[in-house]
Amino acid sequence: MSDNNSKTTAAQGPAYGDEGVGADGPGCAVGLKAADYKSGKRPVWCAGCGDYGVLNSIFNALAELQVDPDNLAVISGIGCSSRLPGYIKTYGFHGAHGRAVPVACGVKVANPALTVLTVGGDGDGFSIGGGHVSHACRRNIDITYIVMDNEIYGLTKGQISPTSPVGARAKSNPYGTVESPVNPMLLVLAYGGTFVARGYASQPKQLVQLLADGMRHKGLSFIHVLSPCVTFNKAAGYDFFKERVQDMPADHKTDDLMGAMRLAADESRFYTGLFYKSDRPEYTEGLRRSGRKLEAPPPVDIEAMIHQFS
Repeated sequence: MSDNNSKTTAAQGPAYGDEGVGADGPGCAVGLKAADYKSGKRPVWCAGCGDYGVLNSIFNALAELQVDPDNLAVISGIGCSSRLPGYIKTYGFHGAHGRAVPVACGVKVANPALTVLTVGGDGDGFSIGGGHVSHACRRNIDITYIVMDNEIYGLTKGQISPTSPVGARAKSNPYGTVESPVNPMLLVLAYGGTFVARGYASQPKQLVQLLADGMRHKGLSFIHVLSPCVTFNKAAGYDFFKERVQDMPADHKTDDLMGAMRLAADESRFYTGLFYKSDRPEYTEGLRRSGRKLEAPPPVDIEAMIHQFS
């Protein structure tokens, strides 16, 4: 886990039982602005990439909640969007491709008081990493999982991804793919996610609110973000989404699971907003109730650990 100029180790974190999120919670900083969460590393995404909008929305959501950077961990796998932890002034971890979710779960179990963000793309999350999402949902572990979906593999220069539509052409499928796409929203709703939402990189005000609400939620929060790739997937660019993105119907009730599934299954448009929210026991709290004693881990000497393996 890399420390982007933080003061303490993520293993230490706040005292066990303290809340890691919320302006009124213990261990939270006061007066932080969005700029205070910037690591100083300049993003290397292509100009116009939707991930810029997601990153800026994360900065603003963290500032809204006044999350202490010393009590925050951002976990990713591999991909364009998975570069994101390096741009936030906190603890970041790049796992193997598709393994962001289990790493994040391990971080949360090791120290339940930490605020844990998990970030990645559609390929990282629903191809090689697809098997992990179901278990995070059924456990209802308190992480916020942000998937930036551009319907393409961008880092490897443009191949069909699990969310690419039938007929999509790319280097891996020059004649057009015949595979049916994965619907991330339907999957997470069926798996049992307790906070399921969709945002759009080009609608930052709504996205900031969804991210903040997701981090406030006690349980698995999944936020599907439409994040266009302007280099390798021009067919699904900003003009494409402008015609299809639509606010959630005003009469939708967020405790209606089947209603949320119907909206998620609508292939003619992309509804944005909160689809579903429910309250059920969170995983680490369940461990406590079952008798497992969760104690604060001893301080870790990061420099000594790095020296040991260098």
